[in-house]
Amino acid sequence: MTKLPLVVAIPTKNEAENIARTVASVIDHVQAVVVVDSHSTDDTCKIAASRGAEVVEYTWDGKYPKKKQWCLDHVRPEIPWVLFLDGDETPSAELLGELHTVFAAGPPSVAAFDIPLGYWFAGRRLRHGHTIVKRALMDRTRCRFPEVGDLDAPGMGEQEGHYQPLAPSAARLRAPIEHEDLDPVRTWFERHNRYSDWEAWLELNPAVKEEIRQAKTRQGRIFHKAPFKPALSFAYAYVYRRGFLDGRAGLDYALAMSFYRWQIALKARELRRGRG
Repeated sequence: MTKLPLVVAIPTKNEAENIARTVASVIDHVQAVVVVDSHSTDDTCKIAASRGAEVVEYTWDGKYPKKKQWCLDHVRPEIPWVLFLDGDETPSAELLGELHTVFAAGPPSVAAFDIPLGYWFAGRRLRHGHTIVKRALMDRTRCRFPEVGDLDAPGMGEQEGHYQPLAPSAARLRAPIEHEDLDPVRTWFERHNRYSDWEAWLELNPAVKEEIRQAKTRQGRIFHKAPFKPALSFAYAYVYRRGFLDGRAGLDYALAMSFYRWQIALKARELRRGRG
């Protein structure tokens, strides 16, 4: 089968547990696979190279562009279309087939594609309670990650925050990227503890928060302004999206996301007291 005319960019740091599976899922299907690594202290780079990926070292200078935009600017620039995968993500077979259909007639007219995420939590695929769509595939000549005023914020560092790249036009694909982290669940809480620092900082910087809201999906923009987020998050995931059908994993995930939203609110209140 003809390889897809795109480069897969995989930003990593200490993804030795997951990276072999991620590289193997795409190495035979696309023109190039590039792992962009931030000085991993485990065997991420060695494993990725052994599976056929190019490995590029990345060092953040504390400014914009951050890591994903750097990838758009520097990773195999002769290939316009870039698919971003996290180190623990793999495209489903259905998605690869859909991509072949999309590119069969030449470069797509739209500038980007939003792709649903098949999310795994505590070892189980969530079929109901998690509904995230990522703008993961884009024409680098027409898309760019926003540069928001969050360089002084804690929690994100070199990575762009929870917002989408900007595109003049976008379409949505049907088949998912599978997000299955093989690391223990404690790493999920460690990451989201950092993310909540960033989110809490945004609560005290409304101008930056609004910039980021504008770079989210429609669903994300609505939720970004909603009150009572911990309770709303649980009700949305567990009741409205029927997360209860995912069994114990659905309950655990809904509680974990509610706890994450509670963390943000608590940290924001603490920051306000510090300023008062």
